[in-house]
Amino acid sequence: MNFRVLIVAVFALAFSGCESISDTASGVRERLAARSAPKVKTFSSELRPTYDAVRAAAIQMGYTFQRGGPAQGEFDAISGVGAGERLGTARQLAMKVRLRHPLSGGTEVAIRLTEILEADSSNRAGQATESPLTDTPQYEVFFERVSGLLGVSSPSPSPR
Repeated sequence: MNFRVLIVAVFALAFSGCESISDTASGVRERLAARSAPKVKTFSSELRPTYDAVRAAAIQMGYTFQRGGPAQGEFDAISGVGAGERLGTARQLAMKVRLRHPLSGGTEVAIRLTEILEADSSNRAGQATESPLTDTPQYEVFFERVSGLLGVSSPSPSPR
């Protein structure tokens, strides 16, 4: 009889912990999603001129066009490869911009910057890690350049 009580107690403890593990995993997922969420601003111009300003601003910042177009509402670009912080490492930045028309009018611009790090480019070429850039002034520089190219004042943050 005591053996059955012990088994029931073990199962009760094991399954009671699953809920807290699930809550923890869900919290981690939410923090990671928030960390990689794009920065969004709305401009009072049409999509095509906004796309042209996005492309020009990215080129001014040293990025090279990879793919996209105004019809797709996408602009992807990448920076040149530079030396990393340690000897034998390499660093590169990737930019993904999405443009769309919100119901309120204008053009919404969502940008996500990621850092690509290759830890040992001499021995493991092609093996890199990619992580979102969150605390960088490049987002504000980008939006200021787009604003300047469009001839408008600073854009308003989009409600999200």
